[in-house]
Amino acid sequence: MDPDIFHRPGHLINRSSRLLMRWGDSRVQPLGFAVAQMPVLYMLKDGNSMTQKDLAARAKIEQPTMAQLLGRMERDGFIRRSVNPEDKRSALVTLTPRAIKKLPQVRALLIEGNNEALRGFSDKEIETLCKLLRRVVLNLDPDAEGV
Repeated sequence: MDPDIFHRPGHLINRSSRLLMRWGDSRVQPLGFAVAQMPVLYMLKDGNSMTQKDLAARAKIEQPTMAQLLGRMERDGFIRRSVNPEDKRSALVTLTPRAIKKLPQVRALLIEGNNEALRGFSDKEIETLCKLLRRVVLNLDPDAEGV
């Protein structure tokens, strides 16, 4: 095995991501959430409603994975499904008041995690890191939204 592989950007980005996910999950779990649910929460946070298919496409995850995620969120009282008036075969997903009420706490915890991960970085270094990571994302996904 090539030990140099562990010093390459891909490995370090992946490892950082896993560590941030673990850190985030440990903080938001007491509120009943998981970091994997954040894309759904933030896509629906302003009272939006979307179909499972649209949520999966925008979050860039497979439909079965989104179905499981939404099933857990519905079980936990964070989302509600209603008949889609434009297509009776699909449902529209919206957040419940319970989920919306907890969003500020979740956001604060995730910001705390980012701050902890970037402790000791200057504002300029953070800006540079973000620019570089946006370029990586766009190289891998030219259609990425919100980058």
